[in-house]
Amino acid sequence: MRTLENALRRVGFCHVAGVDEVGRGCLAGPVVAAAVVLHPGRHIPGVCDSKLVPAAERERLFEQIVRGAVAWGVAASDPREIDDINIHQASLTAMRRAILALAPLPDIVLVDAFRVPGLPMAQRGVRHGDRRCSAIAAASIIAK
Repeated sequence: MRTLENALRRVGFCHVAGVDEVGRGCLAGPVVAAAVVLHPGRHIPGVCDSKLVPAAERERLFEQIVRGAVAWGVAASDPREIDDINIHQASLTAMRRAILALAPLPDIVLVDAFRVPGLPMAQRGVRHGDRRCSAIAAASIIAK
């Protein structure tokens, strides 16, 4: 799952972030996004799409990710914001906030399926990213 991240590092991107969100299907709650820059030398076994990981395993992985990551950030859009700007725009806003909360800021961001407007760094949308990229999968676990 780290093939894309490793390829980007080989061409000069040092901090590769993954970003994902949860809560788009919920009728009443917030949408929560997380962004994660994994340490290239610290593989975390079991990191995959949060929808495929049992809750107890997600909690264990959460602890490993936050301890071993170069950086991680979480942000949300509340129901009022969702009502004001729609769920898609609220998801993008939460993802942008999570990315911009990273310190250091990433060189490039891998986004699950979309592109996030208004980012000051390179980005790439990855279809089914939470199943194809470790950083996006880690972000899905943190967000959940």
